[in-house]
Amino acid sequence: MKNIIAIIPARSGSKGVKHKNLRYLGNKPLIGWAIYHCIKSNLFSKIYLSTDSKKYSEIGKKFGKIEIILRPKKISSSKSTDYEMIVHAIKNIDISFDFIAHIRPTSPLRKISQMRRAIKEFTKSKYSSLRSVHEMSETAYKTFEINNGMLKPLKNLNSSLDDLNLPRQSFNKTYLPNGVIDIYRKEFILKNKVLLGKRCKAFITDFSQEIDTMDDLKYLKKIWKK
Repeated sequence: MKNIIAIIPARSGSKGVKHKNLRYLGNKPLIGWAIYHCIKSNLFSKIYLSTDSKKYSEIGKKFGKIEIILRPKKISSSKSTDYEMIVHAIKNIDISFDFIAHIRPTSPLRKISQMRRAIKEFTKSKYSSLRSVHEMSETAYKTFEINNGMLKPLKNLNSSLDDLNLPRQSFNKTYLPNGVIDIYRKEFILKNKVLLGKRCKAFITDFSQEIDTMDDLKYLKKIWKK
């Protein structure tokens, strides 16, 4: 599609898993899979890798035709936001486009069919954004905080511990963002100075493991081998 681009974020300073975006799964590093999915889908007018690392940019180029956006260190820390990264990318892209697909390397189990369906549904809608999610195995309403060694219901949740001990079927389903694909409107971002807004379309997928820790990576490698 001529009016949609893909942005793949890949900063070098991951704390949970060092150089997470370069970790291999099968025959490609995580950034390689994200680039592969974008190119293979044939959905985007251009594919951009946003990174603070020249090493990452050179590795990324090995997996296909992409454009590199080198971002400053001040918006590449563990406290930096997606909004900062996306706005920086918008300011450094010189082609015309309306939509941005945010493709995270840390979700390598995405399917191209999911990307295609998400884009088709969103671009025909009036939603401000789209975010992929999957249903949580246990509803978030049954989770706790710990205060001075004691279990407490989540802050602002008007429930007792005994209320939370009810069967899970007594609670609403909750969903976890999984990084398969997020989609934004460029003009909405520039006008409202946010990515998602109040009208974010829920794009529900099957379970898709996102990598944040070494345990996540080990688990995903076991799935991959099977």
